[in-house]
Amino acid sequence: MSLTDLAIAFILGIVEGATEFVPVSSTGHLIVAGKLLGYDGDTAASFEVVIQLGAILAVALLFRHRLTGLLTLAPGTGVAGRSGWLLLGLTTAPALVLGAAAYGVIRDHLFSPATVAAGWGIGGLALLAVERFRPRPTTTTLTALTPRTALAVGLFQCLALWPGVSRAAATIGGGMLMGIDREAAAEYSFLAALPVIGAASALELYQARDILGWGDLPMFTVGFVVSFAAAWIAVRFFPRLLATTSLRPLAWYRIAASLLLLVAIGAGWISG
Repeated sequence: MSLTDLAIAFILGIVEGATEFVPVSSTGHLIVAGKLLGYDGDTAASFEVVIQLGAILAVALLFRHRLTGLLTLAPGTGVAGRSGWLLLGLTTAPALVLGAAAYGVIRDHLFSPATVAAGWGIGGLALLAVERFRPRPTTTTLTALTPRTALAVGLFQCLALWPGVSRAAATIGGGMLMGIDREAAAEYSFLAALPVIGAASALELYQARDILGWGDLPMFTVGFVVSFAAAWIAVRFFPRLLATTSLRPLAWYRIAASLLLLVAIGAGWISG
């Protein structure tokens, strides 16, 4: 394991942790960063799964009070008790079913900078539209979340199967269209990430069990720890940002990144 490999792990850990729960697409950023760093292939895909788990662990610890509320089988309200299991199940099921059915097509045909550019640009325009046309919020806390809204957020989450769209953008934007205010939509997006990313990561690690070895451990450990730290900072900062501004700055960032990426592909600086 070289210093170059550890530097790549450090960079990609920051990219993953900083973007996983922000509506800019961590998958898209990792695809482009991996291309620029010359780090791709089966081992790179497994590395991305491991650093995702670092980001997930950060959210699990930050929202441990919410997770503790799910451990009881009492009826509960909102994301607590049996109600919480129902809501998260309704949000998770559509993406798991569609993702399992289309896994091969997505992996073989959609993981490229060109598809990421499309996802970034279209997703950015969609976020601008959400901010422009969203209804007045009627749900300001997760206690008031209904099964109908949770299922709708889950259907929006399916859009994130296209790399570059962003799971966070789909769930936060979809939640806002369903009448959830920005901060509550972001909090629910964080929680909804745990089962869907956890299940997807477990599947991908199982499928990669034969190509990983002890020699990968230092690089994977660095990426995991850095991703955890970056996600911890991002998840603590992002809700505060939403309390003072809208999603428009991130939407414009996505559009600008999309245009820059298309220019880079057209100029041959990065393969499409």
